[in-house]
Amino acid sequence: MSFSGDSLPPLREVIRAHGLDARKGLGQHFLLDLNMTRKIARAAGDLSGRDVLEVGPGPGGLTRALLETDARRVVAIERDPRCIEALQPLVEAAAGRLVLQEGDALQADAGALVAPGAAVVANLPYNVGTPLLFDWLDRHEHLASMTLMFQLEVAQRITAAAGDRHYGRLAVMANWRWRAVKLFDLPARAFTPPPKVASAIVHLTPRNEPVAPADGALLSRVVAAAFNQRRKMLRQSLKSLGGDTAALLDRSGIDPTRRAETLDIAEFCAIARALQEA
Repeated sequence: MSFSGDSLPPLREVIRAHGLDARKGLGQHFLLDLNMTRKIARAAGDLSGRDVLEVGPGPGGLTRALLETDARRVVAIERDPRCIEALQPLVEAAAGRLVLQEGDALQADAGALVAPGAAVVANLPYNVGTPLLFDWLDRHEHLASMTLMFQLEVAQRITAAAGDRHYGRLAVMANWRWRAVKLFDLPARAFTPPPKVASAIVHLTPRNEPVAPADGALLSRVVAAAFNQRRKMLRQSLKSLGGDTAALLDRSGIDPTRRAETLDIAEFCAIARALQEA
């Protein structure tokens, strides 16, 4: 599946021609360095024959890099009509391998847009990155991998382990059914316009089995309650779940004087199972 963007205008020219001033309300920060976008595409692993879902392609820097891989096709979701227009020459050059979907990614059904075994590769708009991740985490049977750019602090929260100062609800829910690894950082100067924070690439792959059995909705409730008052002991922070907190923790085999950041994922799952039994 050969693709060459050599005949396409440089990304900065695309931005000028279409008036693509990055809009804060859309969380836009364009990555124009093609060497960097190719590095991200390589970080996604072997995309041969797979559909790739991209969110927020902007002027198409990462999109071009993805089309240079052996991916079957790239489905790009973009809500900015200016970018939809600017990407039309790329659609033509891709000869059917690029599908543009205009709309809000938060409202899109990823399962309907890409075939099973698809990969998600995206420089996510900062303002929607976390809610999109939570949606995709539930699609572990449909997606083969996710290679995503987040603010550095968010990336650290996704990949943190118990006891780490960044450890919290995001790390537990992301790593329960997936393996999350932070691959590399990107400085703010790599973007146009540069954001106020650094960014990082996180790669996630689904586990064959979750870390421990639990009902996903109950696990989410337990983790949210525990970290909502993370400075307090579990016997206090879990009171919002209702019922007898001491008995719940006793059934789970968890010391009620511990705090949320000391529990590993399997221990949170034990509490969720005990809550389900109750």
